[in-house]
Amino acid sequence: MTKIHPTAIIDPKAEIEENVEIGPYCVIDNDVKIGKGCKLYNSVSIFNGARIGENNVFYPGAVISGLPQDIKFDKGFSELFIGDNNTFRESVTVSRGTHATDKTIIGSNCLFMANSHLGHDGRVGDYVIIANSVGLGGHVHLGDYVILGGTVGIHQFVSVGKHSMIGALSMVVKDVPPYTLFSGNPLTYEGLNVIGLRRRGFSDESITLLKNIYTILYKSGLNVSQAVCKIKDEFKIENEVAEVINFIGESRRGISK
Repeated sequence: MTKIHPTAIIDPKAEIEENVEIGPYCVIDNDVKIGKGCKLYNSVSIFNGARIGENNVFYPGAVISGLPQDIKFDKGFSELFIGDNNTFRESVTVSRGTHATDKTIIGSNCLFMANSHLGHDGRVGDYVIIANSVGLGGHVHLGDYVILGGTVGIHQFVSVGKHSMIGALSMVVKDVPPYTLFSGNPLTYEGLNVIGLRRRGFSDESITLLKNIYTILYKSGLNVSQAVCKIKDEFKIENEVAEVINFIGESRRGISK
């Protein structure tokens, strides 16, 4: 049964499914879809273009599908897609897309801690954890199982590969390849995200293989192109190796040193 507090302001054209709870002083625009089992605490704002899946939780002050913070955007149509089972803590802000891609996308089972921000046209995978006061610029891509420490700042168009972790207070201006651990300002390669990989069932063999690859990439003295050629010569390009090579090949800003 859907529960809506009498002080909530909901446009009659908004589409709200069963078993949704909407708390005091929430505001929901007309072009909004909210899936089953979602819960909005007090003072949540959801603007036009939001397409929200099931069992998402929004804490007080969250602002979802706000206009892009891009002076080129003409306030036309764009969207925000949110999967299932995500948590948006206090004062999280998420912008919908611009006409560059027309959409911002968030997967499922993610945690956005208080005061974090996802900019326009972003792509966030599944099982991502974004700590307090993290700022993600426009067009940022985060792979599955990425973890960002508190107050990390990520420059627009940066990609972070799956299963990577970035330590608190870091500033990220180039792409972070998958399975790695980076921290600091300037950002520094610290090694593999070994604890995270083991928690997710990666074998010792796979972890050793990744260590060997990243030793070539970061500790051999070769430049990136030379390191990639050496990796292709010495390893089968499949599974985790293919993930790393493909990520480097598709990098939009070059990989972090």
